[in-house]
Amino acid sequence: MPQIELEHVYKIFGRHADEALELLQRGVARDEVQEKTGAVGAVIDASFGVEQGEIFVVMGLSGSGKSTVVRTINRLFEPTAGTVRIDGENITEMGSKDLRRLRAEKISMVFQHFALFPHRTVLENAAWGLEVQKVESDERLRRAEESLDLVGLSGWGDSYPGQLSGGMQQRVGLARALATNADILLMDEAFSALDPLIRREMQDQLVDLQENLRKTIVFITHDLNEAMRLGDRIAMMKDGQIVQIGTGEEILSDPANEYVASFVSDVDRARVLTAEAVMEEPIAVVLKREGPSAAMREMRQRQVSGLFILGPGRKLIGATLDDEVIAAVRRGDLSLDNITHTEIPAVAPDTPLAELFMPSAESALPLPVVKDGKLLGVIPRVTLLAALARAETAPTDMKEIQIPSEEPESEGSETEPEGQSQEDHDDRTEAEVPHA
Repeated sequence: MPQIELEHVYKIFGRHADEALELLQRGVARDEVQEKTGAVGAVIDASFGVEQGEIFVVMGLSGSGKSTVVRTINRLFEPTAGTVRIDGENITEMGSKDLRRLRAEKISMVFQHFALFPHRTVLENAAWGLEVQKVESDERLRRAEESLDLVGLSGWGDSYPGQLSGGMQQRVGLARALATNADILLMDEAFSALDPLIRREMQDQLVDLQENLRKTIVFITHDLNEAMRLGDRIAMMKDGQIVQIGTGEEILSDPANEYVASFVSDVDRARVLTAEAVMEEPIAVVLKREGPSAAMREMRQRQVSGLFILGPGRKLIGATLDDEVIAAVRRGDLSLDNITHTEIPAVAPDTPLAELFMPSAESALPLPVVKDGKLLGVIPRVTLLAALARAETAPTDMKEIQIPSEEPESEGSETEPEGQSQEDHDDRTEAEVPHA
């Protein structure tokens, strides 16, 4: 079950929201509804789920509805229609007391412009959410210091926000969110006010923190590269509607419509596509127990000059080459031990395409893709070059969409902080390794 779930959520601003809702549910275009009623459909029929521990990015241009939709999750904005569930609990039916408890204990929010109290110290700002929870003074200061240490601000507790750089102020905002130990973080354009270098540092820090903390994060951004870098999945929004949800690779490889295709046309695919996306099945393999004669037969059958050597469970032990196998057979060796090269370049399935070229160049064999020691696939050099060519020649002749370079205006006005046997056959698969 998703930790966060939205079902057919609408948010309409204006006096005639009910009339506008009826029209929108009948499929009338947003602009036409606005012309008829004066009401604005900020979010239209949004449905998605966010799994526990996932970074779910919602992105789109200014005015697309992305900031509004995240504010419906903690009911900073009341949904006009639809259902929002947190851990299976319908929060759209919550009373004010339970809603305050939810915001204080389960959901924290990080805002674009920091939303720090200028008259409070960094430590007091970091402890603010705990103060709302009525945590005892000594305990909340201890937890606030721990959260400041997590974001690299140890020793800055006695300073004031005005004495900090923008990047450091945003770290305080992140520390405040982490101090409450909330399961869910809502991050609304959290890094967009930072300069590019500091922004990249904050992205790196969020990725590092997430590896250890495994929070459920809904991250709002208008920056596609940021979305691709951070998101486990991405929801693309346009005119209040979600037009596609998928991983970065899925959106790049199979855009749902012309809008999405135009949006992603300038993305550096070599830094988004991964080894897993281009790997092939490894067939040129020999099991360690089979010996040199079996290895030679396999090479002859596959017409290859090298084999990967596998142990139980398809664990990658190493590799061997044809001249070594022939020599071992002539000597009468019964084991592959003396001709096994264990130091071979290998990559993880999530390694970006751009980082595969150096290890590929260093290997006489296709590049093995390995996870937990198991051989998942291989990437022949020709496959890698073909993938790079596809990335560099991705179609860009779609209808152009003007993406503004300036920072988007906030879509919401509230800025107060919130809280050969059968076994042998099973171990081999069908794919070919070309000659070295």
